[in-house]
Amino acid sequence: MKRLGAVVAAAALTAGCATSPAPAGDAASAPARLVSPADPWENWNRKVFAFNDTVDENVVRPVAEAYRDYVPQLVRTGVGNVLGNIRDAWSAVNQFLQGKPADGLEMSARVVTNTTIGLFGLLDWGTQLRLDRRSEDFGQTLGVWGAGPGPYVVLPLLGPSSVRDTAGWPVDRLFAPSRLPETDAGSYAVLATELLQARSDLLDTTQLLDQVALDRYSFVRDAYLSRRLDQVYDGAPPLQDYGDEGDSPAK
Repeated sequence: MKRLGAVVAAAALTAGCATSPAPAGDAASAPARLVSPADPWENWNRKVFAFNDTVDENVVRPVAEAYRDYVPQLVRTGVGNVLGNIRDAWSAVNQFLQGKPADGLEMSARVVTNTTIGLFGLLDWGTQLRLDRRSEDFGQTLGVWGAGPGPYVVLPLLGPSSVRDTAGWPVDRLFAPSRLPETDAGSYAVLATELLQARSDLLDTTQLLDQVALDRYSFVRDAYLSRRLDQVYDGAPPLQDYGDEGDSPAK
């Protein structure tokens, strides 16, 4: 919940939306329309967002709620730890690719610790030893290398993204937990578990979102863009508008 609060605060402070004037002759009656320069495909994105919401409401959320309600917390925590440990290995690689050897070594130590005394990640001894998780993905690495985010885009079933993050997603999936099983059936089972675990972890967050957001689409978009900018800069982004494509660190 603290993480959500940080994202919401960042979205409110750095949304960077411009207000366009009402049409001529109707300025008194038509409200101002907020336009985000980072979202030129908003009309299409809203349609995909609505489709994703329908799928989530009728299929994904009920299954995630059943998983949360009927699977013991201890089991769910263990599953999340194992999946997180596998992703931590890829995060360590991205830390090195981003030119952060100290962080890469710390993440590597976390993976080794959790894989050995943590029983292949089932127990999170790394956190207990203050080897904190610093998750990184290839989209962030592209940003550090100088690639701007490009337009915001909502992907069918996958949700919020950007052109840069969409380009990085296939690389991330090459090193995802679902790639480890040798059979297709095993891969699909792990992928389903990944999705189920991720959605169950977000149940409280989406409930809060339903309560506080007047426009869920804009809220999610601004929070996503703020969070990704923050991640590329490791928590210290410069002051800028979303219309500025270059959110990569200055060389």
